[in-house]
Amino acid sequence: MIGIDARLTYYRTGGISTYIVRLIKALERLDFEHPYVVLHSRKARETLVTRFQRADLWTPCHHRLERVALSVELARFRLALLHSPDFIPPLRGARRHVITVHDLNFLFYPQYLTADSLRYYNGQINTAVEQADHIFADSEATKRDLITMLNVPAEKITVHLLGVDEAFQPQPPAEIARVRAALTLPPAYLLYVGTFEPRKNIAGLIEAYAQLPVDAPPLVLAGNRGWLFEETMQQITRLNLGDRVLWREKIPQADLPGLYSGASALITPSFYEGFGLPALEAMACGTVPIVSDRGSLPEVVGDVGLQVNPDDTAAIAQAINHALSDSVWRDQQRAAGLRRAATFQWEATARTVLSVYQALL
Repeated sequence: MIGIDARLTYYRTGGISTYIVRLIKALERLDFEHPYVVLHSRKARETLVTRFQRADLWTPCHHRLERVALSVELARFRLALLHSPDFIPPLRGARRHVITVHDLNFLFYPQYLTADSLRYYNGQINTAVEQADHIFADSEATKRDLITMLNVPAEKITVHLLGVDEAFQPQPPAEIARVRAALTLPPAYLLYVGTFEPRKNIAGLIEAYAQLPVDAPPLVLAGNRGWLFEETMQQITRLNLGDRVLWREKIPQADLPGLYSGASALITPSFYEGFGLPALEAMACGTVPIVSDRGSLPEVVGDVGLQVNPDDTAAIAQAINHALSDSVWRDQQRAAGLRRAATFQWEATARTVLSVYQALL
């Protein structure tokens, strides 16, 4: 039996949780040969499976005794293979262990993580990659980081680019208007989607936005609060941006396609991303991406939109100005983004994952 650890989806949304949910759904459509058990938190009311078996576990994510406690809970399943999509596997949960390493931002930028996150990831990542029989990476950039920073053999790593859900596509004017009304947004706006935390470089984005003309569309920051949120709020006050920066938290999943579709541009100036789903989702909705030139983001957008140095706020501001002022270029990029986004499919991700499972069993 193959086990997939999906407990994180109870505690967090977006990012790794999105990866877990979409991968399970795609595997359910593809694999009718192997039995699966999907491991949920016992607190989770919603189920991620329709065909696979579900098991509810007591061990919470990121607990200091997680690796030991999870090993004990998993013993009854006698798993042939366990996939740990949140980096860190239990001490021994199956005959074979597969992990997904989405990024190594905690090694590159430890100053942008909480003490608990540093303890969890930095303190265990070396053991995790050594223990794993195979490792998935979301991008070639993350694969290179694994090789150079953790000395992982290249043949132990398989890159699988992520997919984009079919719900993300250009929305009709009526749907865009509905989402704007629901979120109290103006007719035109710039957009950031993601967690409000330091490594996302929201401070740099706000500094860049402050350099734009006062008649520039408002900047909408959509996502969930991370740590050091109050410092960002103080920055907005210091720059006298007032109601030019709009916070929108806990956006319903169903509203995201309309939110992307109504934006003049999506700006993702992160210092580091293991993949960058918002940039892909924005392209799928016909929205121009402006992204950092670091990490995996260049792999996601290719030659669509603009890439900027995240440390250069003037360059970020210049890129935003270009996207706002050149309508011909913007239309060309929208079309190019739709073509590129169509090449990212969760089924392709799942097929790559399944091929590794089969090789290890």
